[in-house]
Amino acid sequence: MNVPFAEELRVWGPQSASRGLSQTEAEAYCRALARSHYENFPLVSWLLPRDLHQHFYNVYAYCRWADDLGDEVEDAGRASELLAWWREELASCYRGSATHPVFVALGPTIERFAIPPQPFEDLLSAFEQDQRVREYESFDELQDYCRRSANPVGRLVLYLCGCYSDRNAAWSDSICTGLQLANFWQDVARDFAMGRVYIPRETRRRFGYSEGDLADRVTNEPFVELMRFEVDRAQRFLRGGLPLIDVLPWRLRIDIDLFARGGLRLLDRIDAIGYRVWQTRPVVTNFDFARLFFGSLGRALVHRPRLRPVLPAGPA
Repeated sequence: MNVPFAEELRVWGPQSASRGLSQTEAEAYCRALARSHYENFPLVSWLLPRDLHQHFYNVYAYCRWADDLGDEVEDAGRASELLAWWREELASCYRGSATHPVFVALGPTIERFAIPPQPFEDLLSAFEQDQRVREYESFDELQDYCRRSANPVGRLVLYLCGCYSDRNAAWSDSICTGLQLANFWQDVARDFAMGRVYIPRETRRRFGYSEGDLADRVTNEPFVELMRFEVDRAQRFLRGGLPLIDVLPWRLRIDIDLFARGGLRLLDRIDAIGYRVWQTRPVVTNFDFARLFFGSLGRALVHRPRLRPVLPAGPA
């Protein structure tokens, strides 16, 4: 059962005196948090080696807290203050003086897998940006946001699975950016209702979609053409990262293949509704998911990696 974030913040926030959990208690807290949000966190499954589960829970708990601090606190100024507090808690973790249960659990994970602070810091910088930026002028600006809001998650997975390298990270970044873009184009209407617009102004101008059209949520030929353009761009990012799958351990290959193909399927769904995302929110159905899963499983079992996974030479 999900605990409202306001209650989590009351118990474990900066004003709380509830500190001093043991490592075992802190890990139990992260495990419960991750399992309570399982629908948003399917990567920890029977496919992963059991000894990695707790480490994934620990990383997820960090990401969940950071995301909620950015999205669940209505006042942008207060959210920024809390994200600054979370950044200091992260720094304390790297100094070996963690007290918050998430960081008490996360510390040994960071040490075991030699995870540098940058992926964690990049995520925070994206959530901090969300408090200030509601619209993007260019795709370069949007891609930079994806670099910090989505790509660090894939890099953290690579660290946890002992597969981090510059080459693998580049492929992972391509998949994560593609997935982030697919989610943006799925949720154009939802994001607009929250005051956020991810279609860059330069794209809207290029296809002649006016500010008035945007304000009125108009689906016209310029909108269809700009969405077709953005969907095609997201597809290129996702396909550009597919070589990563061939160099991963087979269990992880299934999960990453499923995520990437799920993103591509979502983009196909957007195309199938004629890009009318103002009126309809496209989704990947259970039938789609079943087909994707068995396809990913078959590819993982039949095709052996052409390359050995590139393992890190030492702490980054």
